Amino acid sequence: MFARIKALLSENQPALAGDGAEGLGELEIAAAALLVEAALMDGNFDPVERGKIAQLLARRFELGAAKAEALIEAAEAQVRLTPQLYGFTRVVKDEFAYEDRVELVEMLWEVAYADGELHDFEASLMRRIAGLIYVSDRDSGAARKRALDRAPDQTRAGTDTGSDTGAEPRPETSSEKGS
Repeated sequence: MFARIKALLSENQPALAGDGAEGLGELEIAAAALLVEAALMDGNFDPVERGKIAQLLARRFELGAAKAEALIEAAEAQVRLTPQLYGFTRVVKDEFAYEDRVELVEMLWEVAYADGELHDFEASLMRRIAGLIYVSDRDSGAARKRALDRAPDQTRAGTDTGSDTGAEPRPETSSEKGS
């Protein structure tokens, strides 16, 4: 009976793989997918956020620019396939040491702050992911502070209120693009 339940749950979790991501493992794709999800939370995955993700992935996994971009593309495909965070967070929780998970939370905060604003959707996602990968509130808060210290000046100048700025959650619609 447990085997059948496990099989059903496994069928609903896509395999973490993607075209162009040869040589990249499940962990790299899961981490990248969480970063992409963070970028999509405010309804707009802009070039600044994409560049920040590429920079973070290249540094964390020692990748060249082309490989980092392929990883982002594979991660985007995975995020489109499943709205669930669990598959990605499970891989991160199981494969990363605690310190690496704290580093990932810090990376997530850097992506959230990359556009100069922190939206409610992004802040909520950060709390959910930190809980799912078993990072303490204290360590998540410290990671947030470190990311905020490196954030664009406009974020540090006071736009980090966490208040709703009117952005809609993903996906971005054509009416949102004009606002």
